[in-house]
Amino acid sequence: MTEPLFLLDDLTDPLPMVGAHLTLAGDEGRHAAVVRRIQTGETIMIGNGRGLGVRGVVVDVRGSSLIVEVVNHLTSATEPRRFVAAQALAKGDRSELAVEMMTEIGVDEIVPWQASRSIVRWSPDRTARALAKWRSTARKAAKQSRRLNVPRVSDPVTTRQLAHRIASADLALMLHEEANESLTEVNLPTAGTVLIIIGPEGGISAEERDQLTEAGARSVSISDAVLRTSTAGVVALAGLKLRREPSVAS
Repeated sequence: MTEPLFLLDDLTDPLPMVGAHLTLAGDEGRHAAVVRRIQTGETIMIGNGRGLGVRGVVVDVRGSSLIVEVVNHLTSATEPRRFVAAQALAKGDRSELAVEMMTEIGVDEIVPWQASRSIVRWSPDRTARALAKWRSTARKAAKQSRRLNVPRVSDPVTTRQLAHRIASADLALMLHEEANESLTEVNLPTAGTVLIIIGPEGGISAEERDQLTEAGARSVSISDAVLRTSTAGVVALAGLKLRREPSVAS
């Protein structure tokens, strides 16, 4: 079974040398020592959420802290493509569910999108709390899935701002049930940013679709049915990440 992963934000490069002792304290140390009840002799991973980490053996438990002896260094695999998901705001826990599952699959960045048909509206006083929840969800999902990279959750964007993001992407795909092109037919760029646009429960409006298409987004279908907003991005991301054929420039 894979060792549990804990996050230490101030773990930097160069990493501690093999044989060095590292202290895991604070909330993560408390979670490891008190909640998970990690014991002396157990092996754990400690990452910084930015692709670097160490594997080590617990040599001492001091209250709510662990002392860990570094066994080896860890780095996340370098990927030629960067996957960004523009996730429309959804009601209930649908947004957090999408963030959780896309993090598990390996999304690099999640951009909250205030689509015109989003039932949920992020008012200025609500934005900070909502973003904190999305970011906490991404962090927990990265730990659960043993990912050394915690995806960035950006500030929310309007449709106009999303159009600007499309212009800077190497490929932008807008998920739409009426699209004539399937996701499987899209040629992926050999490297760069792939932006996936996921609409809200009510769908992407005709005006938004025109605006995003004009900015360079390509409408693609991912199913012969209409998927929930919390599911669509996960299916698309998984399909793209599992592509094994040689990539070509789009």
